Parts: sequence; structure tokens; C-alpha cells
Amino acid sequence: MVEPVSQNTSEDEPDRPEEERPTRASRRGRSDSKKFGKVNKKRSFWKELPILIVVALVLTILIQQFLAKVYMIPSGSMETTLHGCAGCRGDRILVDRITYDFTDPGPGDVVVFKGPPTWVGEIDTPESSNIFVTAFYGLGSLIGFAPPDERDFVKRIIATAGQTVQCCDPQNRVIVDGKALDEPYIHWEPGSNVDESGKPVQDTFEPVKVPAGYVWVMGDNRNNSSDSRRQGPIPVDNIIGKARVIVLPPGRWGGVSDHNPQANAQPLALSAPAWQQGLPLGVGVAAAWPVLFLGRRMSAGVRKAVDRRR
Repeated sequence: MVEPVSQNTSEDEPDRPEEERPTRASRRGRSDSKKFGKVNKKRSFWKELPILIVVALVLTILIQQFLAKVYMIPSGSMETTLHGCAGCRGDRILVDRITYDFTDPGPGDVVVFKGPPTWVGEIDTPESSNIFVTAFYGLGSLIGFAPPDERDFVKRIIATAGQTVQCCDPQNRVIVDGKALDEPYIHWEPGSNVDESGKPVQDTFEPVKVPAGYVWVMGDNRNNSSDSRRQGPIPVDNIIGKARVIVLPPGRWGGVSDHNPQANAQPLALSAPAWQQGLPLGVGVAAAWPVLFLGRRMSAGVRKAVDRRR
């Protein structure tokens, strides 16, 4: 006698205790896990690489826009503090963009700034009609691996608002507020301006009082720099940041000198025309003979007086 088969039992499932049979909920769970497994499957490295590159570029641009930026030195106006000479590998410097949000620029700071409209650039930025080359060049400049815009300059602050600057004293030193500056960083290029004895000399200029909100900047390569002497002071608002570190090439790693030239400035001695400076010597020579004559007369008189008492 054949037992009837229950209609509730699936034909493709073997007979097993009720507690071991998969419920609809468990079957649905396995199905859902398979679906989610397909969704959460990891992308391959090559698919994620473009995303990583884009994120890295965005972060780099944001950091350089608001915190610190890498600049390439394109000219030799700051030799030898910063290399940018023809035929050598230009330095890449890290520029601090937040320092001057809390402090004012001071003498000796090496700063990168946007040149005022009246300033003439020191470099010629190459241009291309190819849109891809232009875009690549712009990106390289943005992240510090191509020369910056020709309107960007790097110089050292010599004087600040309210100070009077001029050049030079008899020892060929720049003067600020009547004191000769201490500038050990100055570089003299061979063949630059020299005097009769062959010593390098700076271009002279009349006293200039730095206006409020401006600074006076000059290049360390003193006779090969187009700076405030020729183009005037720059607004503090145009300063992009302070040069901190040389990051490339590796052999040039190190901090950028911010030696304050006013810290050990020497007051100038009061001077007078040459004929006035020689006046004391002339008076001394002219008065020597009368003094000597009177001295001899007085000595003779004293001896006579002594002889009488004896």
C-alpha cells in the first residue's frame, strides 16, 4: 500500500525534520546576501587609480591655495640664496601662506608676491597655441613643477612702512633710517658694477619713505635684480607668503635664510665736507710753532727765577 505524498512538500527537497527545512525568511536572506555581495564587490586597482589621482590633485590644489604652495624660482635675482640662474636647475621652494594672517612681514623675510600692474616681469613665460600644452603648463605651475606666472616675484624685504631707505654709505651699504644695514646674503655677480678699484658697488638712489601698507624689497643678487629700486615698493596685500624651505633639488634641501639686516645695523658717523674734516689738522699745525715758542719762553723764565733765589 502506497502512502500518499503531502502536497505541501517540495518535490525537489528530501524528507527531513521540519526544524531543518529552510524557511522562506532564510531563503530570502541568502538571496539578499547574494545581491548585496554583487554590489559590495571591490573595484579593481586600475579602476580606482584614476579616482585616487583626481582626489590627490584636488587635495594638492586646496593645500597650496590656502596653506602652503610650491614655487619654482625662474630667475637669478636671488642668487645664491635661491638658485634660478641660466643653465642650472631652478630651486623649488615651499611658501607659507598663513604666517602673515597672524603677523606682519618684517625686514629680512624672503617673500613671494604678485607684482603690481606697474611692475615689469623678470622672465618671459613661454606661450603655446596648443590648448593641451597650455592646460598642462597651467597645471604644472599650479602644483609647483613649472615656472610661475611672470607676475609672481620673489625678493627680500629691506624696509617696512614708515621707514626711509636709500643707497649708499661710503662703504657701499644700504641705509635705513640713518643706519647701515648688515647684509651678509648679498651676491655680487662677476662683471657687475664696479668702482675704480674693481670692487662691486650698488646702484645709488635717493632717500625714499615707504608708504603705509607697503614694503621695500630687493634681490640678494643686488646688481641683477629688478626690484623696488626701479619699480617702487609693493603693497603688503600683494604678498602671497613667506619662503620657508627649499624642497627641490634634493641636494639643496634646507631652510631659506630670513636674516634681519636691521638687527645689527650700524648708525652712521656724523660726516662733514673734506675741507672741514681737515680743518682740525690745519689748526694744530698752525698753532704748533707759537705754542712751542711760548713754552720755551716760559721755561727760560722759570729757570731765571730759580737762579735768583739761589
